[in-house]
Amino acid sequence: MREEMDAGLEPTVPVWAVFGDLMAGMLGAFVLILVCVLGMQFELATKLEAEVKQRQVEAQRRMALEQALAGPLATGRVTLSNGRIGINGSVLFAFNSAELQPEGRQLLRSLTAPLAAYLQARDEILMVSGFTDDRQVRGGNRQFADNWELSAQRALTVTRTLIEEGMPSASLFAAAFGSEQAVASNADADGRARNRRVEIAPTPRRSDGSLKSRE
Repeated sequence: MREEMDAGLEPTVPVWAVFGDLMAGMLGAFVLILVCVLGMQFELATKLEAEVKQRQVEAQRRMALEQALAGPLATGRVTLSNGRIGINGSVLFAFNSAELQPEGRQLLRSLTAPLAAYLQARDEILMVSGFTDDRQVRGGNRQFADNWELSAQRALTVTRTLIEEGMPSASLFAAAFGSEQAVASNADADGRARNRRVEIAPTPRRSDGSLKSRE
């Protein structure tokens, strides 16, 4: 009789076995989450390390450039901001002119040797950029069609002068920005004077000789 009753009942799964399966599933999920978290932390740590190294490299570049230009910077005729050497346009050129003034040539001559040594040591190239204020070229001097042409010619004048003073021609190029990228308001004379400028910026060069983007 007992055997007949037992034969009619389905076997019952022990509670400890169900609990063990549940714990195993939870442990697997926890391990998976932990692996994902550790992976994200590693990726963030790698990005942070790369950013720190990049900032250190940029700081070293700025320090090296400051040391190379210690003399010209001390005179106050040039500025250095974020690795860009700024020269007030009035030091280099008369108003609406692209003809280099004697003071401007003397200043560029003082910059040539330290910049050439800096470029050679770091395998970089110079970008010489011309800028104007927002007032259009007017008056009797119609040598230039607009501010783009004026800024381009000024950048070329500085580039050619640096080459004449001994800078290798393969170590620099000219760029024109017209009245774009102003550093001050064009609402007053002081701001317009600051915007009429030439900037010289060392730029990393790729191994293939082309320019490397500084993103």
